[in-house]
Amino acid sequence: MLKLLKQKRIEMLNTILNKENGLLILQPHGALKKEDFDNAVKVIDPFIEEHGKLNGIIIYARVFPGWEDFAALNRHLIFIRNHHKKIKKLAFVSDSMVGNFGELIASHFVSATIKSFDFDNIRDAKAWILEK
Repeated sequence: MLKLLKQKRIEMLNTILNKENGLLILQPHGALKKEDFDNAVKVIDPFIEEHGKLNGIIIYARVFPGWEDFAALNRHLIFIRNHHKKIKKLAFVSDSMVGNFGELIASHFVSATIKSFDFDNIRDAKAWILEK
């Protein structure tokens, strides 16, 4: 008799919240799915409800993997719309051009201060977000 194994869904977006500093790191590991943003909201929203804001978000990916489908892109845009006023700073930490492109384009759509860093400079990105 064959034993069926239950498949575990692999998260494509690792969401790490440092509650002490109000700093969120989003680390994509493959094409983003709409559920990745739903899961991120479950981490972020309770913190924002309690503290009113995040000091910053770091998007940390050597190369940006894109979205699985239009539904994922749409959920990402909704995520941005619902959270951008509650985030002070946004750092793109990447070796891909998405960081520079994101800094240029996102500044027109979000109220956060945005800055790009090379992938190996996550420490500088954290320091920039936490400086007063």
